[in-house]
Amino acid sequence: MPASPHTLKTTVGTLSLDNPFILASGPPTASGDQIRHAFRLGWGGAVTKTIVPDSMEITDVSPRFAAWKGEDTGLLGFENIELLSKRDLACWTGEIAAIKKEYPDRVLIASIMASPDPAEWRDLASAVVDAGADAVELNVSCPHGMPERGVGAALGQHPHLVRGVTHAVRDAVEVPLVVKLTPNVTDILPVAEAAVAGGADILAAINTVQCLMGIDLDTLEPLPSVAGAGTYGGYSGPAVKPIGLRIVSQIARELPVPIMGVGGVSRWQDAAEYIAVGASAVQVCTAVMWRGAGIVRGMNEGLAGYLAERGLSGPGALRGLALPRIGTHEALSRDASSRARAEHPERCTVCGRCVTACRDGGSGAISIGERAVAIDEGRCDGCGLCALVCPEGVMVVRRG
Repeated sequence: MPASPHTLKTTVGTLSLDNPFILASGPPTASGDQIRHAFRLGWGGAVTKTIVPDSMEITDVSPRFAAWKGEDTGLLGFENIELLSKRDLACWTGEIAAIKKEYPDRVLIASIMASPDPAEWRDLASAVVDAGADAVELNVSCPHGMPERGVGAALGQHPHLVRGVTHAVRDAVEVPLVVKLTPNVTDILPVAEAAVAGGADILAAINTVQCLMGIDLDTLEPLPSVAGAGTYGGYSGPAVKPIGLRIVSQIARELPVPIMGVGGVSRWQDAAEYIAVGASAVQVCTAVMWRGAGIVRGMNEGLAGYLAERGLSGPGALRGLALPRIGTHEALSRDASSRARAEHPERCTVCGRCVTACRDGGSGAISIGERAVAIDEGRCDGCGLCALVCPEGVMVVRRG
């Protein structure tokens, strides 16, 4: 039985959302029309593409996207080298005012970025708040293009700079202040702590991961290739979700601050995982670029159904439930014993993948005899590799 729509209502600090799905800052929020379209489809909120001072020149290159696609699974990873909004501040303040007039019940967050000069951050923040933005998100985390100018991740990788910028904006506005963190650091906690110390009400994690998508082996040009040359870009899509989950859970375990989970959210299940490790809401960008903003309908329905099946009153009741199960490696049980089992032998096509994997990457416990998989329980140490490579779901790993 699907859950009723009210069960998706949630809060992120003092922000109230009809559902936990927020359109992230990026190409899908590059204009007011795109944000209005998203709100018509049912998104609980949106973050504008990052607004910069009019003095900061923004010129994009083309092409500026590259993708890693699986043969059967579609998009795995996505790289972009797109810069920030090319629209001036006056355009954005007009759009923010118009959107809030049309959709007063939706959360509209203005993303901003400026030079290290605190006055520029304060001026931008004041302008977008005066226009009606419900919150301000500080982009101190973009990993490409902008760090070359001393901004973006060039700020966000240094706790003292994050604290300084956050503090400057905190003094200028009273609306909730979001700091979007970069994953391109060794330890996220000092940066997160600095943002909170500077006055952040909410943290968003993560921005994209710096990457090099690949090399065209015919031309030896990096991807995406701009007139034969390339650069490092921001990596997003399903493949970065494990990084996002790790960082959100680390923050949630140590800091009592609301978190927006970002990175690899393309299904309701991804959102549920982020919420289970401590997020109050999620932001989505790449999946919208790949499949359109209409995906929010299925994500809302799927998450509502999951919450109803588990008897949870809403996203807030799921928040952080997985955290007590995440700890150190040393604390993991050495007494629990698991072994491989062929639980569905009728599905087995005798492809031999489990045999090869166990022989070359495991304990050499699996063989094939009389067109059936045989497991030497004395050699199997329960690593789980066979279950992961089995294409038919024959192999499983169970306790005992």
